[in-house]
Amino acid sequence: MANDPSTALVRENNQLLCVRVGEQEFALDIRAIREIRGWISSTPLPHAPTYVKGMINLRGSVLAIIDLAERLGLPGTTANATSVVVVIESGNRVIGLLVDAVSDIITVKDGMRQVTPESGSSASQKYVEGLLMRDEQIISMLSIEAIMPKEAAIEVDLDAV
Repeated sequence: MANDPSTALVRENNQLLCVRVGEQEFALDIRAIREIRGWISSTPLPHAPTYVKGMINLRGSVLAIIDLAERLGLPGTTANATSVVVVIESGNRVIGLLVDAVSDIITVKDGMRQVTPESGSSASQKYVEGLLMRDEQIISMLSIEAIMPKEAAIEVDLDAV
């Protein structure tokens, strides 16, 4: 399919970072990963969407932390000492994704890719670009662009801080 959005993200031999949120596995294009770090408490951001857990100081820059589970419409993650922040970058935007764990790096092989089934919800198609079949496991490939909140949702006025 020429217009299949999963082909834009995942081609054979591309590498993906797998993260765990609850009992589910999700995959992110490894080229968008800037770093992986342990959880540190965040400072709440007033009037931010509920999926924005707050902000942290990342080497002198303010980094918004997004609860990946809540962003995907799942029950929110309770951050703890074993939680992980995956820092992703798209264009000039950088955010941190709160996840339960980083589980694997996988290389996409022929036959692993599947299209996202019709669910009656455009949100499923928006956030999930495709599926990966690995053994008996189904891993959802996420759209980095869709996960990234609109800039206005997390703007921080550093002069006011």
